[in-house]
Amino acid sequence: MITSKLPGIGTSIFSVMSKMAVEYNAINLSQGFPDFNCPDELLKLVADYQQRGFNQYAPMPGIPELREKITKKIKNLYGRDYNFETEITITAGATQAIFTAITTIIHKSDEVILFEPAYDSYAPSVIVNGGMPVFVPLTKDNYKINWNRTKNSITSKTKLIIINSPHNPTGSVINESDIKNLEEVTRNTGIFIISDEVYEHIVFDDEKHLSISSSDELAERSFVISSFGKTYHTTGWKLGYCAAPENLTKEFRKVHQFVVFSVNTPVQYAYADFLDNEEHYLNLNNFYEKKRDLVLDLLSNTQFKFSPAKGT
Repeated sequence: MITSKLPGIGTSIFSVMSKMAVEYNAINLSQGFPDFNCPDELLKLVADYQQRGFNQYAPMPGIPELREKITKKIKNLYGRDYNFETEITITAGATQAIFTAITTIIHKSDEVILFEPAYDSYAPSVIVNGGMPVFVPLTKDNYKINWNRTKNSITSKTKLIIINSPHNPTGSVINESDIKNLEEVTRNTGIFIISDEVYEHIVFDDEKHLSISSSDELAERSFVISSFGKTYHTTGWKLGYCAAPENLTKEFRKVHQFVVFSVNTPVQYAYADFLDNEEHYLNLNNFYEKKRDLVLDLLSNTQFKFSPAKGT
């Protein structure tokens, strides 16, 4: 008889809804993947590297070519200068990076602050590592973080706060005030931060994505996580990365090497080449904003009331 580590957890809602969408031939709005293909150039790059024999294990942290391109991208967009050798790790998607970061930090009875509603992998990852999720609801009117409530939720057992912006599932984004508040509530506390930024390039209405890596104070104790799947419409390839200071990355990689060791080699090389095409990710917000506006227009004469998402 096995004793479940997650007795209150069933099948992911994404699996349930995706199965129902197929069963009822419905449009699937539950899961974060598009109904169109990725760029042809990217497909050709992957095929080329496969044909040329780049099909064996990649280095455990990821190929250096891709890690170096990521550091340049982060520096250009957010001003943080990571060392690609010691501070960037390629992962099997963002969810694996999140799980690995939680496993790196959390010990039995440690508390983790999660803002509700939240991506459904956060709490189970905390629980399976012996931690205790502490839920802080976002405000009802605009899904913002209530910083007074957050501060009051911090105890001597709090070891981690998970931030997600642009936010899944509400579409809200953090602002400069949120960055300052996060700095203040974690200052001199020893609390670490995981910043889930997989939708970093999907922001609307002239909003700007504010990465935790843009704050020197926060970046020094943060795991900043992103994903190529959301940016390049390739969610099935499951490739992401974690940017963190060397001392955190050293511990992160200890766990990472025994979770997946390394990830898809030809896809890493293809992404490394395709990252030279900056226009793709810099124009992604306009691409998706047009789609969002079309949906809002179609809903405008219905019984539904809505608040336009600022991102995701």
